[in-house]
Amino acid sequence: MKKIYRNGLLMLVAGAFAASCANYDIADDFCASPDPSYSEPYKDYAPVKTYIDRSKYANMTLGATLKVAEFNKQELAHAAAMTNFDNLAFGTTLMSGTIINDKGMMNFLDMMDLLDHVEEVGGEVFGSPIAANTNQPEGWLNTLTAPIEVEVSTIKDKDVDYTTMDEFTGTYKEDGPKPEIVKNFEGNQNALMCPKKSELNIVEGFDVDLSGSYTITFYAKSIKNESLFCTFADSLVKEKDADAIGKKFPLKPGEWAKIVVEAKPSKNATTGYLKISNIRNNIVYIKNVSVVHTPDNHRPQTAQEMRDTVSYAFNAWCDGLMKVNKGRITSFDLIDEPIDVQATLENGYYDLKHSEAGLFWQDVFGGEDYAPTVSKIASETYQKYEGDASKLRFFISENGLEDQKKFESLKYWINIWDGKGAKIDGINVKLNLVYSEDSDKQAANETSLNNLFDNLASTGKLIRLSDFDIKYQNASGANVSATRITVEQRQRLADYYGHVIKSYMTKIPQDKQAGICKGNMADTSDPVGLWTVDGKSWIRNATYKSFCDALSGK
Repeated sequence: MKKIYRNGLLMLVAGAFAASCANYDIADDFCASPDPSYSEPYKDYAPVKTYIDRSKYANMTLGATLKVAEFNKQELAHAAAMTNFDNLAFGTTLMSGTIINDKGMMNFLDMMDLLDHVEEVGGEVFGSPIAANTNQPEGWLNTLTAPIEVEVSTIKDKDVDYTTMDEFTGTYKEDGPKPEIVKNFEGNQNALMCPKKSELNIVEGFDVDLSGSYTITFYAKSIKNESLFCTFADSLVKEKDADAIGKKFPLKPGEWAKIVVEAKPSKNATTGYLKISNIRNNIVYIKNVSVVHTPDNHRPQTAQEMRDTVSYAFNAWCDGLMKVNKGRITSFDLIDEPIDVQATLENGYYDLKHSEAGLFWQDVFGGEDYAPTVSKIASETYQKYEGDASKLRFFISENGLEDQKKFESLKYWINIWDGKGAKIDGINVKLNLVYSEDSDKQAANETSLNNLFDNLASTGKLIRLSDFDIKYQNASGANVSATRITVEQRQRLADYYGHVIKSYMTKIPQDKQAGICKGNMADTSDPVGLWTVDGKSWIRNATYKSFCDALSGK
């Protein structure tokens, strides 16, 4: 039997739900008060967020991560999120790379629906990263920062007039027949004779502009039908003439043919030349050759032009984002995962991530000015569109901070940015933890976690935990899946979740606790959820109870 529950959920107010337009089609274990997804043995537990003592932990919040489209469906994930969590995070789906297309058009429709609904039900959203190295509008940035077209003039590279020459001095195939100058070939003019099966450079010895476009013009004559291959500066030329066969340049018998070769040199070419080959059945005569080229009519943008262009792009992105936001999102990840563990500075700290193409925001703004620049622009546009400056908080999000050098490197960069006036209120620590049945490994896991919290507390910044999921490994190091985990293993996993939460609430000063955000509310293929998935139903598991107990101080 199925139950249709209408007007199911907006928010819990004085023990009852306010009206909603959402419809839920949930299995029999559905219960609307207070939560749409629980059964024995945890039915007596209230929504998870209600277990935080707000008088003692004024800044502490509980968040959940999900996709915008999933939330906007207003089905089970929406109901569980709004009932049990203070705020919602939407990962990459609210980042510029998802919203801005290659032409710079910004599609905020999903975000507008999301924020309007969250505002209606009294919820909160934690803002996706405003600047990052991934999930950015690369196509748009590539277009904006492309080289600028400029006016150029054609350059003459070389002329060879065989009608006035007495001897051929060019390069030809060593084991092939030697080209020769035929005197008085037609009247008083000479011509270069290319024998059957010969291969030779009819012009050579000029500098090559690897970015230039070349036009080589020569006059050729054959007694019978013939066709030539042309190779220019290590590149086999493709003839554009529709009458040409493949890459061959045709010659009709008895007529001087004007052959125009348009080509670009190979990227590895070191000298300029035009070679003709494929002379199979005829003698071919050449009168004269002319080489000109047009330099690339683009130039790279200067450093200042690049900065102006990228500043324009970042301003446009922030303006669009904050115009839709209208001050409703007050906490954002300002910068996401800036540290590059593969690049070390002279002082021993890790450098920021940089792109080979030079198109990360920090490549243009400069490492030390990165956070000051983006925080200034983001703050100004936030306040421009109804944002209360006293409520605005920016975080730097990073993963792998259990590594001491990476943590110290992030702290080093934050200190530099603080010194240059950046607004950085906190650190958003991405946690992807493991519980191990190997006692030595688990002891090391817990020691690493404790060191991380001690380090984070030393920064004096607000500390938020995000992507908070714990995978379960057996003694041999293999992951245990959500479908195979035993009751006993699930309990050990739940206990470790509780340990992490209590350690955070103990080691991080209360006024610096910016909250915990769950990576996945329900199990995926891994047993990471507060709910176990059973068909279309979500069933509370031991981790749900562990969250409630830990947040309440038990």
